Amino acid sequence: MGDKWRVEVDRSVCIGSGMCVGGAPGDFTLDGGRQSHPVREITDSSEAIMDAAESCPVEAITIVDAETGETVFPPDE
Repeated sequence: MGDKWRVEVDRSVCIGSGMCVGGAPGDFTLDGGRQSHPVREITDSSEAIMDAAESCPVEAITIVDAETGETVFPPDE
């Protein structure tokens, strides 16, 4: 993929399911309140991060192209 992404988790929406940590353990972590956090705000694009965002049951994860600011996920509908 080669791009840089800014990964954000809306903690007001996150329910702490841990799907993101299970799918991309090196990219997400849960805090003591079971709220998800990206390990790094800016990261290399990866299939694991995309899969984690797609598997989030409440769509709390947003991925933005760090260079252009365009939303990568969720897609515009």
